[in-house]
Amino acid sequence: MDRNPVTGTFSGNRGLQIEEPLIFEQDRPGRTGVDLPEPPKIESRLGGLDRQGAIGLPGLSEPQVVRHYTRLSQKNYAIDMGLYPLGSCTMKHNPRLNEKLARLPGLADLHPLQPRRTVQGALELIDTLAHWLKTLTGMPAVAMSPAAGAHGELCGIMAIRAALEARGDPRRRILVPESAHGTNPATAAACGYAVEAIPANERGRVDLAAFKEALGPDVAGIMITNPNTCGLFETDILEIAEAIHGVGGYFYADGANFNAIVGRVRPGDLGVDCMHINLHKTFSTPHGGGGPGSGPVVLSEALASFAPLPYVVHGADGFRLVEQDGDPAATGKAFGRLKSFHGQMGMFIRALAYMMSHGADGLRQASSDAVLNANYLMASLRDELTPAFDGPCMHEVLFDDRFLKDTGVSTLDFAKAMIDEGFHPMTMYFPLVVHGALLMEPTETESKDALDQFIAVVRALALRAKARDAVSFQEAPRLTPRRRLDETAAARNPVLRWRPPQPRGEAAE
Repeated sequence: MDRNPVTGTFSGNRGLQIEEPLIFEQDRPGRTGVDLPEPPKIESRLGGLDRQGAIGLPGLSEPQVVRHYTRLSQKNYAIDMGLYPLGSCTMKHNPRLNEKLARLPGLADLHPLQPRRTVQGALELIDTLAHWLKTLTGMPAVAMSPAAGAHGELCGIMAIRAALEARGDPRRRILVPESAHGTNPATAAACGYAVEAIPANERGRVDLAAFKEALGPDVAGIMITNPNTCGLFETDILEIAEAIHGVGGYFYADGANFNAIVGRVRPGDLGVDCMHINLHKTFSTPHGGGGPGSGPVVLSEALASFAPLPYVVHGADGFRLVEQDGDPAATGKAFGRLKSFHGQMGMFIRALAYMMSHGADGLRQASSDAVLNANYLMASLRDELTPAFDGPCMHEVLFDDRFLKDTGVSTLDFAKAMIDEGFHPMTMYFPLVVHGALLMEPTETESKDALDQFIAVVRALALRAKARDAVSFQEAPRLTPRRRLDETAAARNPVLRWRPPQPRGEAAE
């Protein structure tokens, strides 16, 4: 009997981790999980365009389908399994209370085209959530419709552009720090702006002198993440805001890291003109897998009238949506519409449930604990790893690869070894301003026990790397269903569609 070279077993299974083929590879003609009656004979009205071949869906029995997806789920890593240390992502626990409320009858089965009188509760919920977002940020207005963070960025930059055009001052440059999220310069470019990068200083913050030198009458604004992507609070933020306003520009804040300062700092007090808020990060709604996300954008008084349609208003007849510029309640300056309807209702429900169950004091404690946990990681690892910057961090801690110098182990090797130890790797090689970056964000939902276990594993791997055991790192991961893949080739030449293997004769032709 030939054994599988990876698992050492005949079946390819590894204990209870079952080797699972693609669902299409399990297809058998005539196999199905349902028994459908023969369709009646009817005259085709497709004008000769009737399907000639199979539809391409695999035929499986019900037990096969259930087993397939159950086995796949066992190969996933998730926040419900353990600590998820991805930096700049805020992968924290989603309270099940939020999920229960999002599934309540009357909320789970809403339809966007229902009559207004039947959705008064939903509109009130959106209005209440908007109120608390404005309260927590110190901003007078909020656009609720953006679907996620990058969509929120688009909303904010379009509001800035609309405000500049309204005053007859269409500027053409936006300043973006080098440590910004990649979507920041992409958003500015998509809106027609030339992007100018601002370097960081030796402390990992915006280089104030370089920023001021770049200012001019053609600068539309600056996009800053605060706390920034290096996990540091921008200590010159008030001076930056004053300077950008001094040349007539606007201050866009990327709110992806708002989880670090909720209840402690209001962005409006820092001079921010607009900021998107990732509800799926800060207020604990499901994160990852492509959505659904939600990215409301809070706006200053200078930009409030340019908020996109639609938005909720409250009058004598209850709540309703302003959907047209001609509406008596409209400002008449909205730059347009970003979404077919008003936003991600399920995310709104979860976010408001999170806020109301925590209260103001609970939200403040959550952000404080997130910062405490990150600094605990830094204090516990700094003797074996090399922090990228001196001093305390905010919600995430950033290390570089100096501790791996001359070991033959790369940042990627180190991350792959973590998989064998049962941990999802931290964010690697980001931000780009730090060589061989390892960015960790424990969030506030991890206990000291969980952090200590993570710390012990990272320290053990660092010590093994320094002991010149490079081969074991370069072979990792060894215990996963699949070994190390050629990720570059996969990204450049993705196989997006499964095709059945062709007989050799056909392939040769």
